[in-house]
Amino acid sequence: MFALVDCNNFYASCERAFNPDLQGKPVAILSNNDGCVISRSDEAKAVGLPMGAPIFKWESFCKTNGIHVLSSNYPLYGDMSSRVMSILKQFTPDVELYSIDESFAEFRDFKDDFDYNDYGLQIRKRILKWTGIPTSVGIAPTKALSKVANKIARKFPKETKGAYVIDSEEKRTKALKWIKIEDVWGIGRRLSKRLKQKGCKTAYDFTQLSNDWVKQNFSVIESRLKRDLEGIPTLVLDEHRDRKMIATTRSFEYTYSDIDNIKERISTFASSCAEKLRKQNSSCYVVIVTLSSDRHKKDSEQHRVSTSINLSYPTNSSLIIANYAIGAAMSIFKEGIKYKRAGVIVTGLVPTDNYQLNMFHNEDPKHKPLMDSIDSLNAKYGDYKIKLGNQDLERTWKMRQERLSPRYTTNINDIIVVR
Repeated sequence: MFALVDCNNFYASCERAFNPDLQGKPVAILSNNDGCVISRSDEAKAVGLPMGAPIFKWESFCKTNGIHVLSSNYPLYGDMSSRVMSILKQFTPDVELYSIDESFAEFRDFKDDFDYNDYGLQIRKRILKWTGIPTSVGIAPTKALSKVANKIARKFPKETKGAYVIDSEEKRTKALKWIKIEDVWGIGRRLSKRLKQKGCKTAYDFTQLSNDWVKQNFSVIESRLKRDLEGIPTLVLDEHRDRKMIATTRSFEYTYSDIDNIKERISTFASSCAEKLRKQNSSCYVVIVTLSSDRHKKDSEQHRVSTSINLSYPTNSSLIIANYAIGAAMSIFKEGIKYKRAGVIVTGLVPTDNYQLNMFHNEDPKHKPLMDSIDSLNAKYGDYKIKLGNQDLERTWKMRQERLSPRYTTNINDIIVVR
């Protein structure tokens, strides 16, 4: 059996765990630079605050409806996520971290008559008691069905008490007939449109399609998903999943129309990507750089562009990746445009200790010990003390965070004092 444990309104729940005054009140969390809404409590959803709402347009709406608006506090969210996942591993060692607020778990070699519903309630109770984070737990014979079970637990909290188990053919059929095709895990907007044209309105309709037709019209991924929804375990637990692409994209605190500020931001983003590569012991063959103007300012000239550079050898050196990224940014930069957002993406990833050597071009051997030293010093002293010379020496990100809550669990100065 598989379980999907999902933290309810995770960002808002993290804030509420340390600020009880927010309990039962509408809460909204903003993206980088306090740009738009990326997380809402159920109360904020109920009053009509949409996901992705630009806060400068919805400021008065939030004040009128008493919505508490906060900046993203990623150090807090990341630490709370680690705490939740460590608790889940007390119930089974087989856990796959799927995202910051949800994980799959597999219950292997459990007895046939095991009470999974009670186990799900125990998981939920312990996480809530130890962290203050409410969760929904869905348990089923496959990963795809556990996703469906989780949606049921989240949709009907009073009836399920936050945990639901699909453990019979009757429950599976009823659940698949209930969930809309566009809400099925792994089926995106385009795919759902194609399936609706075939008459598939629910997940159950999808499972009724012939296997041959699905193979002919879709990829192997959709074929596996179909079998998983039919109750045939096909999607296995991915216990360790290195990313195939790493991206660092940010909105700027202000709009920039000069190349010097753009180069500094690109260098910082590239260095971040390189550090993430080294953490997962990967190197990249391709560097992609993107630049975007402010899409909300319709009266300004718009310019959204990207370019990619293929490297002759794989690398995870901040020096090399930043150098290529800056060159790419200069090649697509356009005078007179006010840029609001940029990004660096590294892809074509290979293991650092196992890749094809190039006879004529290879990385300077001095880079590896240098990067190791930089990572070690930054890990010891924090806050990215060691940077490249063309980075802003004062800040890692130039982000506006005017509504930031304390880092309760990751900064000794922000720990709650009990009087």
